[in-house]
Amino acid sequence: MGAYLFSFAAQFVGILVQVLTTAIFLRAILSWFVPPGSDNAITRLLRDITEPVLNPLRRVLPQMGALDLAPLVAMVVLQIVGNLAESTLASMAYSLR
Repeated sequence: MGAYLFSFAAQFVGILVQVLTTAIFLRAILSWFVPPGSDNAITRLLRDITEPVLNPLRRVLPQMGALDLAPLVAMVVLQIVGNLAESTLASMAYSLR
């Protein structure tokens, strides 16, 4: 039973990281085409999903003029931490079999 739980958790972390990374990427791409003040459903959804990840990074990262490095840093950190967590959970699941 424990092995299945760790296996499920590993898959969940992998999916969560991919969803967040994709949402951050889409938000960054849409920011080039959608005016800053517009408030449609897609941009609102992407903002609601990504802002808890991006806002703390924006407070830490230095300002680079109009260039926002938070999405790039967030995607890299998400991939590294997600892969580490996923592999740790998967190895725990394997060891319980």
